[in-house]
Amino acid sequence: MSARVAVLTCGLIVGAGAPGWAQAPAPTLAQAPPAAKAAVDQRQSRYQISMMERVLEGAVEHGASIIRDRFQAIVPATMLLAQNAQVRGFRLAGYGVFFDVQVPAMQGTLPWSIRTLDQNDLGLQSALKSLKSYVDAAGDQNLQQALQRVELQVGPLATTDATPTPVGARNATGSPAMAAAAAAQAPATQAPAAAPADHDPILDNPDEAYRTEIKQALMDAMLDYSGPLSIPDDEWLTIAARGGDEDAALAPPDTVEKQTVIIRIHGGDLAAFRAGRIARDEALKRMEVRVF
Repeated sequence: MSARVAVLTCGLIVGAGAPGWAQAPAPTLAQAPPAAKAAVDQRQSRYQISMMERVLEGAVEHGASIIRDRFQAIVPATMLLAQNAQVRGFRLAGYGVFFDVQVPAMQGTLPWSIRTLDQNDLGLQSALKSLKSYVDAAGDQNLQQALQRVELQVGPLATTDATPTPVGARNATGSPAMAAAAAAQAPATQAPAAAPADHDPILDNPDEAYRTEIKQALMDAMLDYSGPLSIPDDEWLTIAARGGDEDAALAPPDTVEKQTVIIRIHGGDLAAFRAGRIARDEALKRMEVRVF
């Protein structure tokens, strides 16, 4: 009996001497001092903003890839971003979250130079003639093939130096005639010339097509990936997208049109979209878009 009492006594002594941390639970974040809790919240907010920065960078690259695919369907040329998109985000107390997006220009050989073709109001045909002269002088077969693809989109270049068929030339029946007269007397059922390929409006204004695609990609990203930012209903999610400084190096100074697109949406509209209370089209309509 004395041995059992001794064992119990030793157990009580060991238990009493155990460290205090083994007995008390760790304090929770709610029990932490206000300063420590604020530091944790700020670190988490910064993490969520940095994740959204990466999402918006990816959105710019996605929009650029769509434009690149459209160009490559017309001309066999390589289009690359001049540099990676740069995004910086900030949380502004009482306003919401703001992202500054620097959109890089696209670089390429033939296609992107189309934006300078009509700068002197000469018309697309005249501008294409000037470009054809440059391509012929360069002697680059790839550029010549690319220009031919462009001509299929906008129609062949008009020619003004055609030599008329001399009098006395024989038509298809062997009778002497002018070629023009033979054409005028041709049956109305003659098969028409093949129509040019469908015109892609990207050729009219590639810069505007690029801006439009980037704007749409950013708006989609705002709806799909902004949930973790937890923007209050009465605050805003805002994006300011602007062209990079390298634009001026890609075209003559008078042809560079730099714009800043401001896109913003209320946190309440974002919450309504995520909850399924409004459709995607309605959420896009509620976005405010301004161009400066």
